Amino acid sequence: MLKPNIEVNGKTILITGAIGFIGYHLVLELLKSFNNINIIGLDNVNDYYDVNLKKYRLLKINERANKNWTFIKGDIVNKEFINDIFNKYKPSIVIHLAAQAGVRYSITNPDVYINTNLIGFFNMLEGCHNNNVEHFVYASSSSVYGANNKIPYSTDDKTDTPVSLYAATKKANELLMHSYSKLYNIPSTGLRFFTVYGPAGRPDMFYYDYVNKVLNNQKVKVFNYGDCMRDFTYVDDVVEGIKHIMQCAPIKKEDIDGLPIPPTKLYNIGKGHPEKLLDLIKIIENKLISYNIVPNDYDFESLKEYVPMQSGDVVVTYADTTDLVKDFNFKPSVTLDKGIDRFIKWYKQFYNL
Repeated sequence: MLKPNIEVNGKTILITGAIGFIGYHLVLELLKSFNNINIIGLDNVNDYYDVNLKKYRLLKINERANKNWTFIKGDIVNKEFINDIFNKYKPSIVIHLAAQAGVRYSITNPDVYINTNLIGFFNMLEGCHNNNVEHFVYASSSSVYGANNKIPYSTDDKTDTPVSLYAATKKANELLMHSYSKLYNIPSTGLRFFTVYGPAGRPDMFYYDYVNKVLNNQKVKVFNYGDCMRDFTYVDDVVEGIKHIMQCAPIKKEDIDGLPIPPTKLYNIGKGHPEKLLDLIKIIENKLISYNIVPNDYDFESLKEYVPMQSGDVVVTYADTTDLVKDFNFKPSVTLDKGIDRFIKWYKQFYNL
């Protein structure tokens, strides 16, 4: 088990994508867990999905924070802006969550993925390189495993067969990070997230989209005729994993040639237990009924449209969490039933149902 080598208290932490789904929950947890930290939250508040949801997250953070929280609206693609942030605040830890997410959206809107996920990522690397950051933690994705037929997915597996542009940009991030760690001895950790869900989540995710469409009496596409499995990971588990990892930077070491051995590491952040898509749907339906959001005899089936697999998707995701358990004695544990229950409770309150 690793021992923490990064002191968080008294440090400035830069979090990009701070009012995104994971960023929002992470900020709240760090504010609760550490008394003497200074969090700089950066987000461009784009309209990829309902901006009101992002405003809600920011409001909730502001309600709980004090002088140890600063929010800045801006875009990581703007290199001058990013340089100014680093120069002004001198963060010791950077948690880079800002990215254009979504596999399907990358098929129709490729430009934004190149700009945000590649150019924006490069700007963050340059900021870390020029400011002696102690630990750079960044969001990768389980999508990097692409057409890999071996399950569960291990960080030792080859990831050179991405099946979407989104996945390709995330793989590129890992490669860029490796080169910067080698060249400039930057301690870095990449996090391959597996299907993160929970309250105040992303409306484009299936669990959220399913509820929205059912309640608006709209057709719901169930891809691959429902024959998919996902390693659904509750957001609180993801945040707990980040909290452990951010405090344990990879150790700087020299190779026999006197040059740095890249101090970089990858972790799968997943439940390690894939669930059937149809089981997720059934849980959602039961919760909608139990919370009196829909009647007992609601005709869910009439709204389902079973369709083939969409380009860019994979049939199953499944995280090997061996390293997470070995290094931190931690493994995500929130059950899908409990996680969806918490989401539906939040949904009912947020939409005043």
